[in-house]
Amino acid sequence: MRAHALLLILPLLLVGTPLGAQQQVEGAAPPYDADMQHLAEVLGALHYLRPLCGAKEQTRWRDEMRALIEAETPAEPRRGQFVASFNRGYDSYSQVYRSCTPSARLAASRYLQEGMKLSREIATRYGSN
Repeated sequence: MRAHALLLILPLLLVGTPLGAQQQVEGAAPPYDADMQHLAEVLGALHYLRPLCGAKEQTRWRDEMRALIEAETPAEPRRGQFVASFNRGYDSYSQVYRSCTPSARLAASRYLQEGMKLSREIATRYGSN
């Protein structure tokens, strides 16, 4: 599953320029902002669930979030919204799961798939080179 994890953020990093550069200058949120906020939440959930279930990825998903923010270069308060979404994803599962269960494994697997799908869709729909 590690090779699949590399696909999560990669499409967003390949778009060439920050996806929201024009919208940030104008002060409006980009049209894909809701998807990006959801992706941040997914990364937060993965940051909690994957290591809980034995994946050797202690900082991988936080690092992916950092790369996403660096690629997007959001201004405040949007940057804070990304961080809050990531933390919400993490916190929601840390309150429910204290050990890896079949349900936690299933949630991690579904979030990995959802994150890859979101990443591809955002890059395809809004990316530019």
